Amino acid sequence: MSQRGPQGLVERMEHHQVAIYLAAMAAGVLLGWAAPAAGPGLEHAISPVLGALLFVTFLQVPAGELVRSLRDGRFLSAALAVNFVAVPLVVAAMFVFLPADQAVRLGVLLVLLCPCVDYVIVFSGLAGGSSRRLLAATPLLLVAQMALLPVFLYLFMGSELADIVEAGPFLEAFLTLIVIPLALAWALQTWAARHPAGQKVSEAATTTMVPLMAATLLVVVASQVPRLDGNLGDVAAVVPFYAVFLVAMAFIGKAVARLFRLAAPAGRAIVFTGATRNSLVVLPLALALPDDLAVAAVVVVTQTLVEVIGMVGYVRLVPRLVPEERPATAG
Repeated sequence: MSQRGPQGLVERMEHHQVAIYLAAMAAGVLLGWAAPAAGPGLEHAISPVLGALLFVTFLQVPAGELVRSLRDGRFLSAALAVNFVAVPLVVAAMFVFLPADQAVRLGVLLVLLCPCVDYVIVFSGLAGGSSRRLLAATPLLLVAQMALLPVFLYLFMGSELADIVEAGPFLEAFLTLIVIPLALAWALQTWAARHPAGQKVSEAATTTMVPLMAATLLVVVASQVPRLDGNLGDVAAVVPFYAVFLVAMAFIGKAVARLFRLAAPAGRAIVFTGATRNSLVVLPLALALPDDLAVAAVVVVTQTLVEVIGMVGYVRLVPRLVPEERPATAG
């Protein structure tokens, strides 16, 4: 009974996780409005909570499977193509219609040009996508986006960004949010493989995914709501662009999956990786910008709000958009 009780609670949380995430964001909005003075303190909590979330995410990726995933060339090529060829083209088509404010444009670019590496795994799994492939592709997507983001920003906004975006925050975020959580996850995997105590700790840690995701969304939203003061019009102006991006990437992701002849689970994963963006990882980069560009962080968080709501539709739409087929092609 002691084992079934907690397990039942975990299963219920996973089953209702979308509703939990929406409730967490709503609570964040209320907290941000009711206690705006808490915003700076909550900003300091973002990295630790997000680091814990990514640690639990990486914990579900066996180190050996990461090596094997490098042989899945078709899926990795499709993931790179949809994120670093298709997405920049979509962003380029929208860019000229964005508000002229430099901070708003920078925020949109920061968030839309970086593929998600955390809750995309959760939502893809809910829609029958290959979460394992996405988990294994995470390090490649992270390295690629960190390397290409400065290039894309230069192409879109010019050399002026040399004085705006510094390498320090990028490197710090990569170290604290990727390298350290990944190293700790692999260390725990090694311990779990050799000792029962390590196995128990690992199993307990993996049950915290939904609460950590909810806590991350709550802290992020609550910390950024006070920044809306005086910027609500600029932020509201980007919401339609985020919505259009989600709609466009559903069909573009499907086209890329067909191009690479992926079976349904892998194809659905490609749709999700193309649509979901890395707002929670690039947020620390936006927060490190000068004060006159502070609205960029709110623009990034706004994308999270639109995206999580959009994921409710994606979970229902993508299985119909990329239906299961009779085993004719390998994925």
